[in-house]
Amino acid sequence: MTAPFVLVLVVVAAYLAAHVAADWLGRRLFISSGAEYLLLGILLGPRVAGVLSATVVERLDPVTSLAIGWIGALAGARLLAPELLAVERVTFQAALTEAALTFAGVTALEALVIAWALHEPFGTALAPAVALGGIATCASRTSVDLVARRLDPHAPEIAQLHASVLVSGVVAIVTFGVLASIWHPTVLVEGRPVTPTEWVAITLGIGVAGGLLFHLFVGAERDVDRLFVSLAGALVLVSGAAIYAHVSLLLAALCFGAILVNTSRARDEIRAALERVERPLYFVLLIFAGAAWQPSTRAWLLPVAVFLGARTLLRVLSARATARATGLLPVLGPHWGRALLGQGPLALAIALNYVYQGGGPVPGVVFTAALASVLLTDLLSPYLARSALAPLHAARRAATVD
Repeated sequence: MTAPFVLVLVVVAAYLAAHVAADWLGRRLFISSGAEYLLLGILLGPRVAGVLSATVVERLDPVTSLAIGWIGALAGARLLAPELLAVERVTFQAALTEAALTFAGVTALEALVIAWALHEPFGTALAPAVALGGIATCASRTSVDLVARRLDPHAPEIAQLHASVLVSGVVAIVTFGVLASIWHPTVLVEGRPVTPTEWVAITLGIGVAGGLLFHLFVGAERDVDRLFVSLAGALVLVSGAAIYAHVSLLLAALCFGAILVNTSRARDEIRAALERVERPLYFVLLIFAGAAWQPSTRAWLLPVAVFLGARTLLRVLSARATARATGLLPVLGPHWGRALLGQGPLALAIALNYVYQGGGPVPGVVFTAALASVLLTDLLSPYLARSALAPLHAARRAATVD
């Protein structure tokens, strides 16, 4: 089966799944679809059925890179300054504190476990540990939206969860971008190596350049369909430049998306064009990620088990501690961290970026941990979120009636 034919089949299936099956499942069965496409990719991949051979998966790497860049650009498109300024400071304080505690705790535990279980120097173990810490902070926006649709979209806890999903994503992308700049292969310029700080500046510069070129050629465009095509072309350019420079594709795309929505009059149309294919691209990414998965040759079981357990425990405990410290416990309740347990597309994008970028230690362990977390949380995350938020909604309705 040729790569173009496989791509057409996967894209058509993903589009139908996102706009028909996923919507129906979300409304009727309260399921956040996703994990089944990851399993499908594993079953179709070269290690099981072989329908998607290793050669076909490798040839479709540019599509995977575009999907990763699209996810990063969409995260940046949600960083619209007027909307951010309208959010209360305590909401962002709680979101940032919770994300930082989760990131720090998972990173520290994973560094120790990888160093001990895989016999890696502690300095070397920090790279995959930081990547796993970033993946741990990612949260699914879809599960929050499903709960909001059934309860109250304007409730304060929903606003807090949306802010937490946004802040957690930015923390994950930025930390991974800095990590990629630190482990970057040595490049000499006029006899001296390029520093990590300069690689971060180059990463951001790629995003800025992509935004400027977009404005130069299609800055006045307002049609969503034409903007969609233009955004795809611009992200191909940004993705190609980031991959060529061996820097973080996600951070460059985040910068690109943030620049577009904060400098363009067509910001609503740009965001609509990006959101239009978010779910289909996520399903494409899930299928290709499953097909590309390879069992790690290292002793991966303990690091993956620690990651799953630590992320769950730290997410719940850090959310409760943050709510208590910021005085939001009566508003958010003690269990609001459960609503952040779903992983979402960004976690998978970071894992794939880590694998494809190269240079990072134990990529198989990082990739396996991300896939296992997506499999375990995607289907259950809406129910976990509802179990945390439904009591708050019921108490508020009872108080209103009284």
